[in-house]
Amino acid sequence: MVVVGNGVAGAWALAAHRRTALRVAALWWFTVAVQASIFVEVAIGVAYQRSSGIEPSQLHLLYGFASLFGVGILYSYRNQLADRLYLLYGLGGLFLMGMGIRSMVLHT
Repeated sequence: MVVVGNGVAGAWALAAHRRTALRVAALWWFTVAVQASIFVEVAIGVAYQRSSGIEPSQLHLLYGFASLFGVGILYSYRNQLADRLYLLYGLGGLFLMGMGIRSMVLHT
């Protein structure tokens, strides 16, 4: 959900940056849902780690929590970059997708 969803949301927002017909409310609802899934996934991961005693790698934790901060940074820049909002969320979505991929690679 996190990797594929943020990749789709990022690509959609980048396409909407070029084509105004793609600038629909569903893009924002989808973006909110996939970015919220990062919070859910981190919470589930922390709960699982605490209950099972499994110790993930430190870089895995870094990428997970950096993704949370990434969502916050995207949200905080939305007013300053209002004229480039679709570009911001497009590149941000692809960045979050990359963070998820990197986190999965480190987990194994």
